[in-house]
Amino acid sequence: MAATMFRLTPLWFRAVALLFTLWGAAGVAAFYAHVATGPDQLAAMPDYDRAYILALPGWFVWIYGLATWGGLLGGIALLLRRRFATILFVVSLLAVVLQFGWVFAATDLIAAKGAATVVPFPLAILAVALLQVAVARHADARGWLS
Repeated sequence: MAATMFRLTPLWFRAVALLFTLWGAAGVAAFYAHVATGPDQLAAMPDYDRAYILALPGWFVWIYGLATWGGLLGGIALLLRRRFATILFVVSLLAVVLQFGWVFAATDLIAAKGAATVVPFPLAILAVALLQVAVARHADARGWLS
């Protein structure tokens, strides 16, 4: 059955699904590093970074978790050719928009660090999240997901 499942999808799709899963794993690792930040790590940070981390609202960690875990689980679901990959990627995308929307609208991060320093990576994350949704929708429309 597994051999039949993988024969029905093109190689590019399987490669992209694997890359999305690896990207998601990296996101979850970053999320873990964020939530596991302890007093010693905070003490070693520059003053602005420490104050920024300590000022994050309580809901922020949940949104961050949805963004990263949604992406990882969406990648796994895509590898397994499951239709709910699209839902997981949409949840991840919405969380990414909320997370970075709040960061850029409600903090002085850009003013403190400069747009060239803080904007490119979130834009890349947003682009990948949009691509994940598009690929999952494409796969679903092609009948590759069940």
